[in-house]
Amino acid sequence: MAGTTEERIAQAISILQRVAEDTGVPRNIRRAASEAIETLQKRDLTPGLRAANAISILEEISQDPNMPLFARTSIWQAVSLLEQVKD
Repeated sequence: MAGTTEERIAQAISILQRVAEDTGVPRNIRRAASEAIETLQKRDLTPGLRAANAISILEEISQDPNMPLFARTSIWQAVSLLEQVKD
């Protein structure tokens, strides 16, 4: 079970990295994606807590009207992966 949790987190990180590295995405959204990645990489927190913290960062920016559609889809993808992570 632990493997699948970390795999989901790793998948979410890779999705968010694509958003964070895309210069076509507004800077505040890239920054939030990077923040979520950093949160997910904090090993001192439980996987469920890391996921919950990242989700709250992502949900805050998911309503941004300046977000390109593909970035919004990617963020929703990452959130749905992270919602499956439980302690």
